[in-house]
Amino acid sequence: MKKFLILLIMISGLFCSTGFAQFKPYTPAQSNLEARNWFQDNKFGMFIHWGLYSILGDGEWVMNQQNIPIKDYDKLEGFFNPVAFNAHDWVARAKAAGMTYITLVTRHHDGFSMWDTKYSDFNIMHTPYHQDIVKEIADECHKQGLKIFFYYSLLDWRRSDYSYWTGRTGKGTGRTEKGNWQDYIQFMKNQLTELLTHYGKVSGIWFDGYWDQMPEESKDRKDTTFVDWHIQELYTLIHQLQPDCLVGNNHHMTPIPGEDFQMFERDIPGQNAHGLSFQKVSPLPLETCATLNDSWGFTLKDDHYKTLAEFVRLLSGAACSNANLLMNIGPMPNGLFSEPFNQALDSMGTWIKTYGQSIYGTRGGYIGLQKWGGITQKAGKVFLHVLHTEPSPVTLADFPHKKIRSAYLLKDKTPVSVQLNNGTLSFHTPPVSAADPDAVIVLEVE
Repeated sequence: MKKFLILLIMISGLFCSTGFAQFKPYTPAQSNLEARNWFQDNKFGMFIHWGLYSILGDGEWVMNQQNIPIKDYDKLEGFFNPVAFNAHDWVARAKAAGMTYITLVTRHHDGFSMWDTKYSDFNIMHTPYHQDIVKEIADECHKQGLKIFFYYSLLDWRRSDYSYWTGRTGKGTGRTEKGNWQDYIQFMKNQLTELLTHYGKVSGIWFDGYWDQMPEESKDRKDTTFVDWHIQELYTLIHQLQPDCLVGNNHHMTPIPGEDFQMFERDIPGQNAHGLSFQKVSPLPLETCATLNDSWGFTLKDDHYKTLAEFVRLLSGAACSNANLLMNIGPMPNGLFSEPFNQALDSMGTWIKTYGQSIYGTRGGYIGLQKWGGITQKAGKVFLHVLHTEPSPVTLADFPHKKIRSAYLLKDKTPVSVQLNNGTLSFHTPPVSAADPDAVIVLEVE
């Protein structure tokens, strides 16, 4: 019986509940609340996945997918020398596209740090490039008026003190020693402290990899983990160092106390096209992250780039769902964006000059996305984003405004006929095309 009890305790210890009862209450600072409001107003960011994995041209998961041993993967340090990289140009291109913040991968699952860290020898200063890329991009964001967010992987395929023996990935990289999990937690605290004290104002920390210590995503998955992530300690550290820094975690589950925004991977909130977003939409600020082709990190054979219409539908669809769009770029190992990325960003920049007022400073409409499109709104205005032309008039019940003073197309002020009777709005959808994929109708309302 005694042996049975000991075994039961050991088994139960493998699963650490993330139930809210174990966390202390989190009260965000006033500056944090103001930062959340900025985040929701500004709607559009650039995600950048770039690192040693870019050299191999097979995505950011190449170490795991090809089971590359650590001793072999480490050789990539000697090849990383992005002679064409120019931080000013990257930030300027994001700004010209209408993006207002950049989320930079500082350390991905392969464990390589893109900054001059004192807590790992596996970092950018040991490459031929030998310059702090995080500093270069952060400095340019500050100069050009964009906010900087740092992506940081909780998961590590290289360190032996990461609990790889309980995790779902990184089994084939050659680790045999089982290090001390507490050492790994301290290592992350040390690195996060560097990121939050050496690079000026940091507007957000974007965590990933928490799911590695959880069962596979499914509608029945419980919010339990195989290890104690000490996650609230990490969140508390961040908020102590920079109280207005927004914390998000791509764990594909209900937000944990201490988080300031909720993200959805490859999905608009409320949808689950990719089998990762079973979580409910929370009251926190929301963000959709997506890719401009089919890959996060540079993938040599991935030529499936999104059209302008697909790009616009993602941005407008996210805004209509009260969310931001974080659109990913996977730069080439030489430090350049591939030309289709440049073309897509330029086209979006042109589009946003005309339609930006229907995106920035708005909140999602009183109904969610419909077959024809969706709604954004701000004080005194409702924007009907027509993404698909319907043959019959659209009717919207329970329209929340009593009077429509005027209705017109945003692009050229052409008047549009709409009817509002007993709280039901009806209108004909204008035509949309590949060149003009979102026919925005502006309703000035009372």
